[in-house]
Order: sequence, then structure tokens, then C-alpha cells
Amino acid sequence: MLRARDVTLSYGGEPVLEGAGVELDAGQFVSLVGPSGSGKSSLLRAVMGLQDISAGTIETPGLARDEIGILFQDDALLPWRSAVDNVALGLRQRGASRAQAREEAEGWLERLKLAGLGGRYPRELSGGQRKRVALAQVLALRPRLLLMDEPFASLDAIVRARVTQDVVNLVESEGIGVLLVTHDLEEAIALSDKIYLLSNGPRARVSHEYPVPLPRPRALIAARTHPKFAPLYGRLWNDLSEAVEGPQPAREAA
Repeated sequence: MLRARDVTLSYGGEPVLEGAGVELDAGQFVSLVGPSGSGKSSLLRAVMGLQDISAGTIETPGLARDEIGILFQDDALLPWRSAVDNVALGLRQRGASRAQAREEAEGWLERLKLAGLGGRYPRELSGGQRKRVALAQVLALRPRLLLMDEPFASLDAIVRARVTQDVVNLVESEGIGVLLVTHDLEEAIALSDKIYLLSNGPRARVSHEYPVPLPRPRALIAARTHPKFAPLYGRLWNDLSEAVEGPQPAREAA
């Protein structure tokens, strides 16, 4: 579904990300983690076609541009439109009738536990509700590949856990491929089938690739208590620390 090979991204002629390779299969959840400035979000934008690459290739075989959705940390809800009209907007732009678009939008709001709130405006919704509306807005367009750039970072822990579980349930049921950028190692493990770790920038590279050996369907709370969770977290933490701080000298025995 997604193949990025030897990708280099530059700003002002200076490579931020160099020679990166990432692959994602249909229905697979993949996370990008790494130090700030390693080019994670830039790679996500390049996949979407919002940023040019300096070298390499990014291929999405079999996917049309409108089959790729993106969810940023800040939602793109229009404040003068109700929740249902925000969700229906993309459908209307694709030619759906007003009645058809509203019916489809209301269905997605219901699936995301927002039944009865379609008439509210963004200012009348909580942060978690706004995030669900933004998610419904993207999913209503039936993407086969969903790109997410730290979409839940602004939510408190309880709301974040609930919204994230909703995303996992929908992704698993719809067979959507997901590429997620996150700084949260626990989130990356709990959500993903595979994790890529980027090294420190500039000239960041994909330094490690980790398969996540947790079963699906996946309950996120249970995932964190799985016996294979802690060892993988330890490896990720150590490798990320080394990426940020460099190899640590061995301590001499006392």
C-alpha cells in the first residue's frame, strides 16, 4: 500500500531525513517514532503529496489520491458549520446530494459515539468530541490509507485512551492502513503492527524496525499488560535514548 525508498527530505539544501525506507501493507498499523527534528512529520506530508522529496521514491500502488486521508494534531473543523455539516462537507465536494451527505455524516457520528450531537458547533464540543468529529470527517471519505500526525496529543489521558480505542476498532473493522507519527512509545506499541525508529537529525535515518508481537483484535489497556509489551518498550526506550544522546559509555564495575 505504501513504499517509501531511499527518501531524502531537505530544507534549504540541508537534508533533514536521508535515505529513509518505510513500507506499509493494507490493513497494517505502522508508527514512526524518533527525536524531534528527525523528519517524521515531513515524511508524512511527503506521502500525502504536501511536500517535495529531494531524492528517492514514494509509491502508493493501487491508491488514488482521494483514498489517502490525513488527521493532524489540530482539527480542521469550520467554526461556522455544525458537526454534521463539517463531516458532510467532503462528501458534498465529491458530489453527494445534501440529504445523502448528511445521512452518511450522521452515521459516522453515531459510530464515533456522537449520536445526537450533530447540530452542535465546534465551540460547543469538548476536545474529545471535536477530535471524534474530525476523525468522522476523514473516515466519511472512505480512505484506504490514513496518515495521522500526533492527532491525540492535546487530549487528557482518559479521553485520549477512549478516542484511540475507537480508532483502533474502526481501523480493524474497515481494514484501513495507518501511518502514525507519535512521540509516545507506549502509544506506538499499543497501536502498531510495526514501528520505525528514526535517528537524530539532521540527516536522520531509519535506524531500527520493530515488529510488534501483540495479537489483534486489540484492546489497548490489555495490550499494555501483555508480557511482550515491557521488553519491547525497553528496547525502544534504549534505542531512542541512544539516538538522542549517543552511545553511553559502559560503567566500570565497583
